[in-house]
Amino acid sequence: MYEGHTDALAIMAELGAPPPEQFSTWGMWAAEPPQARVNISGTGDSLRLNGRKAWCSGATALSHALITTWDEEHRQQLVAVQLDQPGVHMTSDGWRAVGMGATGSVEVVFEDAAGQAIGAPGGYLERPGFWQGGIGIAACWYGASRAIAQRLLAQIGKREEPHALAHLGAVDVALHAAIDVLRAAAAHLDQAPAENVEVLARRCRAYVEQAAELVIQHVGRAVGAGPYCKDPHFARLITDLPVFLRQSHAEQDLAALGQLTGKRLPAVRTWSL
Repeated sequence: MYEGHTDALAIMAELGAPPPEQFSTWGMWAAEPPQARVNISGTGDSLRLNGRKAWCSGATALSHALITTWDEEHRQQLVAVQLDQPGVHMTSDGWRAVGMGATGSVEVVFEDAAGQAIGAPGGYLERPGFWQGGIGIAACWYGASRAIAQRLLAQIGKREEPHALAHLGAVDVALHAAIDVLRAAAAHLDQAPAENVEVLARRCRAYVEQAAELVIQHVGRAVGAGPYCKDPHFARLITDLPVFLRQSHAEQDLAALGQLTGKRLPAVRTWSL
């Protein structure tokens, strides 16, 4: 929820939108499954939204949302919407999750709802911050992985068991490598904030995803069933993170990275130290 709020604020600033209302809370809803699509008509103050949006995290708790829509020329357009208005209807559809259940990522229906265009058509995907935000999601994955690993570390502090120590070693390697990847990405963004960092973001997300999955596996095997059943904080984390990781498209994202890497081969010395 916090990540979605800060992401929305950063996007509005990057696209030159007016500052949001004080104390407003924002979501960033950009999922585009084929069965849920929002279209817009009109211009300026007469902009109207119609359709259904899926995966709307925090829908019932937020005051505003940035959402991706489609204009009359079939171009993607980012729109800011005040959620407390007659044309916005919260449903109970589309969210039966146990992991991340508290986000309440239900479907929202728009019926002639008013909205304000943010940026130009296509601006949401074309801005440098799009891929930077993807790296930010990877940092969230890392944070949850680190929190899960703390349970194993606490157990080792009470009793050193050889197999648990081996699992801790594997977790340590994965998390430290993820730290290095994220720090290197952050340094690169600081040096070149306007650069297209799609390749960097895809690499970063792929590695941190692998590290997170490794942490889940090793910590679970090391601690056994007890924390899953008796530690509510651990149980929530170990259930939430796999759902959060599915913001990655797994092999589809790896294939996209492979395609980008293949195109770069004649121009760069790939994998050189």
